[in-house]
Amino acid sequence: MESTWERIDENKVKLTIEVDEDRVEDSLDKAYKKVVKKVELPGFRKGKVPRKILENRFGPEVLYEDALEILVPEAYQEAIEENEIEPVAQPEIDVEQMEKGEVLKFTATVDVKPEPKLGEYKGLEVEKEKIEISEQQVEDELKRLQEQHAEYEQIEDGEAENGDRLVIDFKGYVDGEPLEGGEAENHNIEIGSDQFIPGFEEQLIGTKPGEEKEVNVTFPEEYPQEQISGKDAVFNVKVKEIKKKNLLSIDDELAKDVSDFESLDELKQDISNRLEQEAKEKGEQQVEEQVVSKAVENAEVNIPEPMIDQELDTMLKEFEQNLSYQGLDLNTYYKMANTDEDSLKEQFKDSAKNRVKRNLVLEAIRDEEGITASEEEVEEEIKKIAESANQDPEQIKEFLELQGKVSQVEDQIATKKAVDLLIDNAVVTEVEKQDTEENEAE
Repeated sequence: MESTWERIDENKVKLTIEVDEDRVEDSLDKAYKKVVKKVELPGFRKGKVPRKILENRFGPEVLYEDALEILVPEAYQEAIEENEIEPVAQPEIDVEQMEKGEVLKFTATVDVKPEPKLGEYKGLEVEKEKIEISEQQVEDELKRLQEQHAEYEQIEDGEAENGDRLVIDFKGYVDGEPLEGGEAENHNIEIGSDQFIPGFEEQLIGTKPGEEKEVNVTFPEEYPQEQISGKDAVFNVKVKEIKKKNLLSIDDELAKDVSDFESLDELKQDISNRLEQEAKEKGEQQVEEQVVSKAVENAEVNIPEPMIDQELDTMLKEFEQNLSYQGLDLNTYYKMANTDEDSLKEQFKDSAKNRVKRNLVLEAIRDEEGITASEEEVEEEIKKIAESANQDPEQIKEFLELQGKVSQVEDQIATKKAVDLLIDNAVVTEVEKQDTEENEAE
C-alpha cells in the first residue's frame, strides 16, 4: 500500500491512498463469501453459487460495495498511522478507482488536530490572596457548628418565629387553577432559610399550631417554569407543627459535643488550622487557574468545528449525569426550563471552545518541554485509583489495559506536570484579601 498527504486547509488534510491488487482481490473474495449467502440461482442451493457464475450473472460490481466496506477502513487506518495524522472527525472518502485486477485508489479528506502557536507561558505574573485567618472567621465557623447541632423542640402553644421549623400542608393556585406540583402534605420548612418561593416563609411568622393561613406570593420572573414565572399565586397553608430552635452555648461543652476536643480553645485552634489549610489550597487553586488561563489566552489556535461538537457532546453527558443526581433527566429539564438540546448546546458553546483550547495548549506545552509520564508515575497513579476504588492495583491496571485507557492516565499525569511547570515559573504576588461585601459590590 502507498499513501501520501497534502494540507488543503489549516486543519484539514487530504490523503491519497493506493492498495495493491492482491489486497483488492482478497477483499473481493471476503465480499463474495458474504454476498453469496443471500443469492439464489436455478440449479444451485442458496449460498452455493460459485463466484465466477455470480460475477458473470450480476457483474463483478456486485461485490465492490462490500469489498470497499472491508478494505477502505483498514487502508485508511494504516495511512493515518503511517503519516502520523491525528484526525478529529470521520473522513470524507472518495473512491477514484475500484476494479477487479486493478489497484484500489481513493482519497480521504479529514479534519486534523490543530497545532497551537504558543505565546508566553513562563514568567507569567499572577496574584494570590494572603493567608490571614481572623477571629471573626473562627467565630462564624463556631456559629455554623452551633446551628448545625441545634436541637428542635415541638411546642403546643405559641407563635412561629424566624428560625423555627414548621410541618405544613399546602396547596397552590395560579389564576384560580390548581398549580401542578404545588401541593404537599407534612412538608418541612424552616422560616428564614429562603428555600421556598420569595415571601412565602415570612408570611408564616406569627402562625400557631393548627392554624390555616392564605399565603400570597409572586413567582420570580426568572423562575424555571416559564408558564408561571412572574405570576401571582395563592397557597392555602395549614400549620401542623411548630418546632423551636434551641442553640447550644458556645463553650467547652459545645466543643465536647461537636468534636473530639475537651475545650473551646482547642476547638478554636483546630478551626483556625483548618481554615488556614483551606485558604492555602484556595490560593494554590487561584494561581493554577490564572497561569493556565494566561497561557491559553497568549496562545493562538484555530479549532475545527468537529472538536467543538465532540466537546459539546461530552458536556451534555456531564450535565445529564448531574441532573440524574437530582432525580431528573434531560427531557424533564427541557420542559422545566422551556428549552431544548440545541439551545442548551448553544449555551455551552463558549465553555466548550475554552475547554478544547485549554487541552490543546497544555498538550502543546508538554510537547515543547518534552514532558511525559514515566512508568513509575503511571504505576503510582494506578495505585491511587485502586485505593480510592478499594480495588487491587493489578486488577485496575489490567482493566485499563483492556479498555485501552492507560494512555489517558499518562495524559493526565503529563498535563499535571505541564501545569506544575507553569506554576513553578510564575511570578506570584500576594495581595490583601478582599472582604466578601467588597467583592459583591464589584
